[in-house]
Amino acid sequence: MTATGQAFDGWLPIGIAAQDQVVDWCWFGEQRLHEPFYRDDVERALRLPFNQAFRRATPLQALLDWQRSSPGLAPRAFIYHASRCGSTLLAQMLASLPSQVLLSEPAPLDSLLRASADSLPEATRRTALAALLSAFGQRRSGLERSLVVKLDAWNIFELPLLQRCFPATPWLFLYRDPLEIAVSHLHQPGMHMVPGLLGHSPLDSPEDAGLSREGVIARRLGRLLAKGLQHCQALGGLAVNYTELPAALGNRLQPVFGLSDSELRSALSMTGRHAKQPHLPFSADSQAKRLSASAALRDELARWADQPYRQLEQLRQIQIRQAGAALQRQPG
Repeated sequence: MTATGQAFDGWLPIGIAAQDQVVDWCWFGEQRLHEPFYRDDVERALRLPFNQAFRRATPLQALLDWQRSSPGLAPRAFIYHASRCGSTLLAQMLASLPSQVLLSEPAPLDSLLRASADSLPEATRRTALAALLSAFGQRRSGLERSLVVKLDAWNIFELPLLQRCFPATPWLFLYRDPLEIAVSHLHQPGMHMVPGLLGHSPLDSPEDAGLSREGVIARRLGRLLAKGLQHCQALGGLAVNYTELPAALGNRLQPVFGLSDSELRSALSMTGRHAKQPHLPFSADSQAKRLSASAALRDELARWADQPYRQLEQLRQIQIRQAGAALQRQPG
């Protein structure tokens, strides 16, 4: 397979085997990425007759060559999050706009970010990360002008690597009252809340072995919040609470994503739908989650997650005051 721009028109990466340095591709044609998660977009594309008849795999080098011959949009912003805290809502608001290419937790990106140094040295990994996002940032309709990436919750640990690739790209860390996040995971646990399911991860600890389900979730959530706090403090991230959505898109997040007033109105019109199940109306659930929390869960959260949450809230208030002061200093 040649590595010209034309050879890849309509194709997107759907998987990367870091050990073998092989990229799997799927033909999307002009299909927009608008499902709640990239895996849903992939599943929809794989149902196309063409993709049922043809599969395409290339060496990683072909991905790098494509970036050189046909560079895509550079990332406009990265969305990190603590899970179950409105990141999918925010992503769906942006994905509704023709000007936005919204990547929601793409597996190939996670594979590169978490690849071991033995399988893929950092220098190669950084080059591959830039090429991968260039592939996703291709203008396929001609209307695209912004690439936004929502990462998996556990990718907060790989944030420094991605920032070394894109040091000028702004990013935010979205979080929520840990009680509301934890209740959601107790009812339907994410894979990163089940020991061993994610594979090797900084979330793991031998000390988790003796904990209850409530303890495991609380401790892992505490690690996510603490790491988000650490990176926001050290690397300039924007701390955003779930309670700010969707209004934040029209105030302190508007410069991050560069939306026009008409785009903002269009994006806000999406807030009446359930983010993960767009065919359903949105229904607020914070109060119900708080009422259903057990005493055991509250105790574990107080031990592991409440402190980083309070510190994030303190940092957020500082950032809000600083943004307001900066706005007042602007002329006219």
